[in-house]
Amino acid sequence: MFGRRRPIRLETERMALRLPQHSDFNAWTTLRRESRDFLTPWEPTWSPDHLSRKAFTNRVYWAQRASRAGTAIPFFLERNVDGALLGAITLDNIRRGPAQMATIGYWIGAPHARQGYMAEAIGAVTRHAFTTLDLSRIEAACLPDNAASRAALERAGFKYEGVAQSFLQINGRWRTHVLYANLRNDRRGRTEAG
Repeated sequence: MFGRRRPIRLETERMALRLPQHSDFNAWTTLRRESRDFLTPWEPTWSPDHLSRKAFTNRVYWAQRASRAGTAIPFFLERNVDGALLGAITLDNIRRGPAQMATIGYWIGAPHARQGYMAEAIGAVTRHAFTTLDLSRIEAACLPDNAASRAALERAGFKYEGVAQSFLQINGRWRTHVLYANLRNDRRGRTEAG
């Protein structure tokens, strides 16, 4: 069909990264519900309808529109061996022109945490951004005490750049975040995180 492109799909050693689909509702809802206590300290407060079918349908439609428009690419992480939904990562705020940059945000379900999946996903999305999308800079932010997130970013080649005071509302409070970035042509050596 004219004007249609194949949906973006990235492959890693253990996962496929793909756009969310309506058929993911049950797996997504179950994983989010089971991981709620694990995720709450690191995420914005969930809306009352966060786990509803309507909210998920809106999420899928947003993913399709944003991907087609080139403003964001929201990926679900699907394990190759069994098709299990592991979490999600979004390349967001894609800016063109002189900036050629984007941000990433991500979450992993509690049963799949600390197994290297997110560092693998961050690496795949970063490679896609630098090669296929021709971006120059990818930024990420996380809470200073989120050691797992910081380690995943660092394993994927991100460098610590500083601190942003009252950066995002997390779990109902404005929270300071540490900032990381990965550059396509990064000549900086290892940077020490604060």
